[in-house]
Order: sequence, then structure tokens, then C-alpha cells
Amino acid sequence: MDSTRFEPDSAGAAAASAVRDEYYNDRVVLQFAVATVVWGVVGMLVGVIIAAQLYWPTMTDGISWLSYGRLRPLHTNAVIFAFGGSALMATSLHVVQRTCHVRLISDRLAAFVFWGWQAVIVAAVVTLPLGMTQGKEYAELEWPIDILITAVWVSYAVLFFGTIAKRRIRHIYVANWFYGAFIIAVALLHIVNNISIPVGLAKSYPVYSGAVDAMVQWWYGHNAVGFFLTAGFLGMMYYYVPKQAGRPIYSYRLSIVHFWALIAVYMWAGPHHLHYTALPDWVQSVGMVFSLILLAPSWGGAINGIMTLSGVWHKLRTDPVLKFLIVAISFYMIATFEGPMMSIKTVNSLSHYTDWTVGHVHAGALGWVAMISIGAIYSMLPRVLGLANMYSVRWMDLHFWVHTLGVVLYIVAMWIAGVMQGLMWRATNDDGMLTYSFVESLNVTYPYYFVRLLGGVLVVAGMVLMAANVWKTFAMAAGNGPVRNPVLAPAADPA
Repeated sequence: MDSTRFEPDSAGAAAASAVRDEYYNDRVVLQFAVATVVWGVVGMLVGVIIAAQLYWPTMTDGISWLSYGRLRPLHTNAVIFAFGGSALMATSLHVVQRTCHVRLISDRLAAFVFWGWQAVIVAAVVTLPLGMTQGKEYAELEWPIDILITAVWVSYAVLFFGTIAKRRIRHIYVANWFYGAFIIAVALLHIVNNISIPVGLAKSYPVYSGAVDAMVQWWYGHNAVGFFLTAGFLGMMYYYVPKQAGRPIYSYRLSIVHFWALIAVYMWAGPHHLHYTALPDWVQSVGMVFSLILLAPSWGGAINGIMTLSGVWHKLRTDPVLKFLIVAISFYMIATFEGPMMSIKTVNSLSHYTDWTVGHVHAGALGWVAMISIGAIYSMLPRVLGLANMYSVRWMDLHFWVHTLGVVLYIVAMWIAGVMQGLMWRATNDDGMLTYSFVESLNVTYPYYFVRLLGGVLVVAGMVLMAANVWKTFAMAAGNGPVRNPVLAPAADPA
């Protein structure tokens, strides 16, 4: 990628404006990349703390804002929306400029999106430990913060789609299709699920009630997985895997089929979270059927990403970025096989409310989402900074192995614990009485909680190593002076 070094220009505003559109707006990209790493460390560290609380239940007794019930939603919001959201915004704003051959439509709007999103995250960090919550999974934040989220998200949509609208090439690359679907769907989900009646700055009540509230919540909850944690990160896959491998995507036609099949089916899978509840049985069955159908487009897209390495598999030996990206897709395949399987009612009767679900969620969150994000940041950052690579390739490789070991320890421990819990809870004696009490099942689960804690510690250690590598990379780039990356002519390949 060509880049031009420059010294700050003292010319007039008119000249600066004339030059501005010749370069990409990488300032906001770098800001979100740094935020990704910072919030990754913070969010996963909170996860380690609550994992430790499950092993040592009295470790924060008497400190209400450090209780498990308050830290757990902080952990989920920090990892999903702070870490994952920042990664999505960093990469989407990087990709849309390179694939459309234009600068973002507005620097001020880009700055508002960044600082507005950080304000949302800080508000969550303050309010959730204080117990200010709607009590809705992945949607705990109260109504004033929800309004801010809406304003930031609409601005993000205008920034993204406005840039596509002024593109200098006719074609819209498939990664932008996935990013665009993620932006539109999340806006719809957020607004519908968070319609509420305020009764004060820190409290509101949803307009829905009973089974309807549960249905709307898990329509939101599962599609937050489907569009925030799947579609957006598939956009990363479709840009950074071919870019890092130096190969075109294996099948562009399959990528389009993957897109339309995924967004057509995913919206209807949410009821599988509500098996054996007051939700009408036919609605539960619809959720199960659509969940099973999802296996086909999910694996089709994953195979498309993996097969992109055809002819260059040898690069996996020496390129830790490709290791992150390809192993992330492997975890995506694991999670998208396991999810439909667990949606089958007979399987769900064993897995529901057990730690098997926790293992499944983290196979997706730590295996798929975190690894594709880390790989994308490692791939993108040196290019944007005009460097050949990150400060230390060896640190990246070490990060890969530490993270992978941590994820495997975590999910295997939870899989074993979950299946064991499900079997113990349903075991009965000849007289029909339960064979085991809940405390007995908790007692045999206890060692697996320690293994999960160990896995989490390894994941956080890897993130700290990444933070050090990013810091050193910025320092190395600063030594060469500021960098501007020129917008490529439409005839050139996207950078």
C-alpha cells in the first residue's frame, strides 16, 4: 500500500480542504482500533473477576457495586458493545473507504460517532455497577443512554451509507453488504426492544409485558448475536482474509448466496431461547426449525472463508494474523453447529440453564468474535500506519497460542460441566424422586469453574500482550512522522 509522509501544513483552510479528499480519514479508524484493544482488556478482565467470584463466592462480599449480579451485565456490555462494537466500527470505516475509493463523507460526523460511542460505554461503566438496569439481557442500559445510542447509531449509518453513496466505483464489495445489514438490523432491534415508559432518569418500564416482553427480548437478544456478533464480523472475514492471504475470495457467488440466506433466516430463530416456557409451542417450533436451517448458510460462508487459503496454506506456518483469522472461522463453524443442535427441543431439555450454554456462547464470543477482531486489527493497523508489520511478530504468535489455549480450556470445561449438570438434574430414582440435589451438582461443577477461570486469565494475558504490541507499533510509526494514505484511483486494487 502506498502512503505519503508529510509534515503539518501551514497553508490556508482552502488549500487544506482541496487536499483533504485525496486522503482517507484514518484518524477515526485508528481511534476505534485503540478503543478495541483498551475495552478488550477491560471487558475481559471484568469477566475474569466474575469467574473468580463463582469459584470464591465471598471474595467481594459487602461491596454492592462489585457483586456478581452487577458486574456480569457490565462484562457482557463491555465485551460485546465496547470491544466488539469498536472493532466493527474500526474495520467497517477502514473497509468502506478502501473498497469505495473515497474518503468518509464527514470528518465531524466520524468524530461524533467515535466520541459518542465512547460516551455510551462510559455511561454503562458508571450505571451498571450502581444497579441502574432494565434487567433485559444485552439491553440493560436505561432510556437516556438508549437515546444516546440511537443518535450515535443513526450517525454511524449516515457516515457508512453516505460514503457508499459517493463511491467512485460501481461495484459494492460484499463485505460492505454484511456491514450494512448489521447496521440496519441493529438499529431496528435496538429501537423496538427498548420502547419503554420513563419514570425517572434512572428507571423505565417496557411497554411490553409477560410472554410478549420475553418474545421481543429474545427476538432482540438472538438477533444481536445474528447481526451484531455474526453479520458484522463476517464483513471482517470477507475483507481481511483475502487481503492477508493475498488471494481473492474463494467464491464470490457463494458470498452473495451466503449473505441473502443468512439475513433471510436469522431473524426468525430467536424463540429457541424460550423452549419449555409460556411462549406458544408453535412459536418455539418455528424458532427451532429456522435455527436448523441456519446451519447451511453459516457453514457455506465459513467454508468460503477457509477455502480462500487454497494454494497458500503454507502461510499459516509463518503468519500469525492468518492463524487468528482462520482459527476464528473454525470456532465460528463450531458455534454455528452447536447452536442449531442446542435449539432442538430434546437437546435443549438437557442443555437449558446449564453451563453448556455458557461454553457455547464463549466459543462464539472468544473463539469467533475476539479472534477475528484481533486478527483484523493486527492486519489493518500496520497498513494504516505505513508499516510493514506490527512491532513484534513473535508477540503476535505468542498471543495466538495463549488466546487459543485459554479459549479451549474455557469452553471444554463448560461443555463438560454443562452436560454433567443436565444429566444430574434430570436423574431420578425408581420412586420418581430426584437423585441429586442442586447443591450436589454444584459441588461436582466446582473444579470446572477453576479451569474456566484459568482459561479467562490466559485470554486477558493475551490481550495485555496485544496492548503492549499496539503501543510499541504506534511508537515505531511516530518515529517516522505522521502518515496520510492517499485515496486510490478507481482502477487500482483496494488497499
